[in-house]
Amino acid sequence: MMSLKPEKLQRLVYDILTTRPDEIGCDTCFAQLDLFVEMLQAGKNPAVAMPQVHRHLERCGMCREEFEALLSALEHYSQLH
Repeated sequence: MMSLKPEKLQRLVYDILTTRPDEIGCDTCFAQLDLFVEMLQAGKNPAVAMPQVHRHLERCGMCREEFEALLSALEHYSQLH
């Protein structure tokens, strides 16, 4: 039997209790990720313009990793040019 660490269990319960009906899934988030990053690089606040993507990135480690990788790649690219 697999046991969860208390911190992991607490996070899981928190995520379940705070899930909103307008939440988006990973596919939708990923499809909008480039626009989210473009807004961020343009000095705009994508969290205000795209709150569902922002909330998803706060909750989903896999999408957050994709976001951070895309942001890092674009920053690296802009330093080269």
